[in-house]
Amino acid sequence: MTALVVAIAAGLGVFWLYSAVAYGWKGLGFGPAISAARSAPRLDLDAWLRQAGLEDVDRREFIAVVGMLFVLGAVVAYAAFGGPLPAIALGTFTASFPVASYRLRRQNRIQRAQESWPRMIEEIRVQTGSMGRSIPHALFDVGRRGPDELRPAFEAAHREWLLTTDFPRTVRVLKQRLADSSADMVCETLLIAHELGGTDLDRRLEALSEDRLQDTQGRKDARARQAGARFARVFVLAVPAGMALAGMSIGNGRAAYRSTTGQTVVMLALALVIACWAWAGRVMRLPDPHRVFVE
Repeated sequence: MTALVVAIAAGLGVFWLYSAVAYGWKGLGFGPAISAARSAPRLDLDAWLRQAGLEDVDRREFIAVVGMLFVLGAVVAYAAFGGPLPAIALGTFTASFPVASYRLRRQNRIQRAQESWPRMIEEIRVQTGSMGRSIPHALFDVGRRGPDELRPAFEAAHREWLLTTDFPRTVRVLKQRLADSSADMVCETLLIAHELGGTDLDRRLEALSEDRLQDTQGRKDARARQAGARFARVFVLAVPAGMALAGMSIGNGRAAYRSTTGQTVVMLALALVIACWAWAGRVMRLPDPHRVFVE
C-alpha cells in the first residue's frame, strides 16, 4: 500500500513538473487553469472610498487606522483574558470597525443618491423638453441643485466640459466620480441622445425615471421590513460580552479564562460571535445594483 501511494505521488509530481515546463500550466489540476468570467468588475479601495464620500482619505491612512484599531483591540483582549488567541481574534474584529463604518456611510450615500435620481431625471427631462436647453447645460444645472453628496462630482464634470467641450469625456469623469449604477444609466442615455439626436429623449427619460422610482421604493420597503432584525442583531454582541464580564467577576473566573482550556473556549466563542455577526449582516444586505458601461 505504501509503495502504491509513493508511486502515485511520484507520477503526479513528474506530470506536474513536465506540464509546467513544457506547456506552462500552473496549479495542481490536470489541465490549464481557466479564469471564470466575472459578472461585475471588482471595486477597488479608491472607488469604494469615493462612494463613501471620502475622496480626500488616502488608502495608506485608512490602512493605518485599521492597524491601530487591531493593536488596541488586541491589547484590551489580552488584558482581559490573558492570552494571545483571544487577543488576535478580538483585534481582528476591532480592525473591521472602520470597514463597517465606511461601508455604512457608503450605503447611506448611495441610498440618498438613488432616492434623488428620479427627481433629477424629471428635471433634466423638463429642461431638455419644454425649456429647450441643451443636454450638457441641463445636466450641469440639475447637478448644481442636487444633493450635497453629488455636487462635487458634477462640479468636476462641469470643469471638464468648460475646458474641453468634449461631452463623452465629461460623462466619463462624472461616472467615475459618482460610481453609481443610476448615474451610469442616466449618463449613457444622455450621451447617446447628445451624439445621435432624435425626438424620443423625453420618452426615454420618463421610462428611466419610473424605473429608478420603482427600484428606490422597493429598497425602502425592504429596509423597513429589516428594521427589527437589525435592532436584534445588536444582541449578538451585547449578550455574550455581558456574560463574559459576569463570568470574570465571579469566583476564580479570571483565572479560568487564563488556563489553556479557557483560552480555547474563549477563542471558539469569539469566533462564533464574529461569524454570527457577519452572517446576520450578510443575510440582511440588499444586493447592490450592477453598474453598466464601466470602463
